[in-house]
Amino acid sequence: MERVEKFLKDAGTYFLATVDGDKARVRPFGTAHIFEGKLYIQTGKSKDVSKQIHKNPNVEVCACIGGDWLRLCGELVEDERREAKVSMLEAYPSLKSMYSPDDANTEVFYFKNATATFSSFTKAPEVVKF
Repeated sequence: MERVEKFLKDAGTYFLATVDGDKARVRPFGTAHIFEGKLYIQTGKSKDVSKQIHKNPNVEVCACIGGDWLRLCGELVEDERREAKVSMLEAYPSLKSMYSPDDANTEVFYFKNATATFSSFTKAPEVVKF
């Protein structure tokens, strides 16, 4: 899991895919944080992505660095605890201008039943499950 977090952070921006009815939706994301042994991401409840995750929590992430890429699929589970939100915002202080652990908008999700596949044009894929 630490390798997945590092890859996402090193990539800076990754792309999160959700389902909206019968349509795929993809958008850039930038948060990846391990808290209490789980990999978390963060968004706002007012965003369409949040509504899509709540309706269908199965998502996929793709990130690229040079000729290497990571695909991460799994189920996102909301963690409503203040401690989880605080931990994320401490890891990403720039988000504090838009989010607060005590507002009604900030939400964090962790990956459950995740499969990460590290791929490259030059070597065989490696799979990590957590």
